[in-house]
Amino acid sequence: MKRSDLTEKLLDIKRDNGWSWKHICEQIGGFSDVLIVGACLGQMKLTKPQAAKAAELFGLTKSEAAMLNEVPMRGEGVAMPPTDPLIYRLYELIMVNGPAWKALIEEEFGDGIMSAIDFDMALERLADPKGDRVKISMSGKFLPFKYYGATGNNLALGLKEE
Repeated sequence: MKRSDLTEKLLDIKRDNGWSWKHICEQIGGFSDVLIVGACLGQMKLTKPQAAKAAELFGLTKSEAAMLNEVPMRGEGVAMPPTDPLIYRLYELIMVNGPAWKALIEEEFGDGIMSAIDFDMALERLADPKGDRVKISMSGKFLPFKYYGATGNNLALGLKEE
């Protein structure tokens, strides 16, 4: 079985039972809903105890439960640029605002990146009389670039210079 086959199986079981993602996330627990849904969709991995809970919930085999605990091939199956309108809008958001975010992060922190590994994300629905809003919060550890070969008093990391 390929990981994409397991994803389809989980989605079929979700549909057949009329479960919401919220229900599934509550049953598995322990991580953000974004990460648990991502694991069900084949983009993240669950811990062994969480994979066992998912296996019990979905009625999975031992092999399928083990697959939920394996490191996935992240990004697999997502066309670039994305074609799904919602995913494309998120991609567009990064393309349009990414250079400004990059400039502001570098000005505040120095030469480096925001980790997508040491990272938290949350999604909220905000009531608004003009139409509810989607709020996505992201928080990633700042990782300064290492300037290899630094000697003497030269800065070895791309931290903000005062």
